[in-house]
Amino acid sequence: MFFRVIKYLLVIAAVVAAIMIFSYYSDIDSPASNAGKPVKFTISSGEGVKEISRSLHKAGLIKSEFHFNLYVSRIKKGSQIQAGTYQLSPTQTIKQIVEQLTGGKVVNEEKEITIIPGWDLRDIAKYLAEQGVASTTAFRQAAGEPLKKYKSGQLPDRSSDYPVLADKPKTANLEGYLFPDTYRIYKDASLSDVIAKMIGNLEAKLSQADRDAISGKNKSIYQIITLASIIEKEVRKTEDMKTVSGIFWNRLNIGQTLGSDATLSYIFEDNTAAHTIDETKSDSPYNTYRFAGLPPGPICSPSLEAIEAAIYPAKTDYYYFLTNPANGETIYAKTLAEHNRNKAKYLK
Repeated sequence: MFFRVIKYLLVIAAVVAAIMIFSYYSDIDSPASNAGKPVKFTISSGEGVKEISRSLHKAGLIKSEFHFNLYVSRIKKGSQIQAGTYQLSPTQTIKQIVEQLTGGKVVNEEKEITIIPGWDLRDIAKYLAEQGVASTTAFRQAAGEPLKKYKSGQLPDRSSDYPVLADKPKTANLEGYLFPDTYRIYKDASLSDVIAKMIGNLEAKLSQADRDAISGKNKSIYQIITLASIIEKEVRKTEDMKTVSGIFWNRLNIGQTLGSDATLSYIFEDNTAAHTIDETKSDSPYNTYRFAGLPPGPICSPSLEAIEAAIYPAKTDYYYFLTNPANGETIYAKTLAEHNRNKAKYLK
């Protein structure tokens, strides 16, 4: 009788073991569901296998915590599971999920950054540092220091990839070429990739017709971007940009100085609308009160509207303008005497 009981128990144990083995292999080779949308699943640094399996089960990604733990233990890959955010689906098997978690196939999460028209390299450097994209030092090394020139070859030459850079002086930084726009970037994107994305956007925005028009003016893209950057900083309203561009072109054509306070603000790092007499005597080549022609390079990242205004200026007899600080209105004048009367009236 005793042996019959033992035999009976062994048979039951064998059946139970077979069922468990069958259940185990069936579970690790079948999904938690045959339907369901992918979800983001995050493993924090320091989480153990049991914690991970509990979270997977709670998320409906696996049927059994026990089978997940057993499988990971059997293949000895618990230590290979990597922290990060993953895209997982309930239609995946335990085997597939473990393969993904140990392979480090994390989701490249994106973040949004916005570069504002009129920002210069200093502004962009500060913003990217605040967004955790790159330190100001790293950015300035990659894009160049404002106001400074560089020995040829110090900054990466990207002109073979971006023709828009072809006529940029080899010693010039990237001021003006980091197109202002909203970008979606991977959180782990390299600074080089972020900069390339901005330059690539400018490349795409500048049409062939625009390039032909620039060539027809016997100007370089670099010169147009330089002029556009001054227009961007000087005029608040888009509708005034082409008129102000025409004023600058009129001055350039007769060799008159541009007299832009925006270029002085670039030198002195301020937002002053009107500078002192002493400041207008600065010997910086960016001082367009003292030196005729365009400054050595752009003073900010201009918008497409400012660039197109620089390419397609309005033809007028105006040579002067000012901005009414009360309402942002642009006031134009044909002569210096008229301009001085406007200054007395609006800039009290």
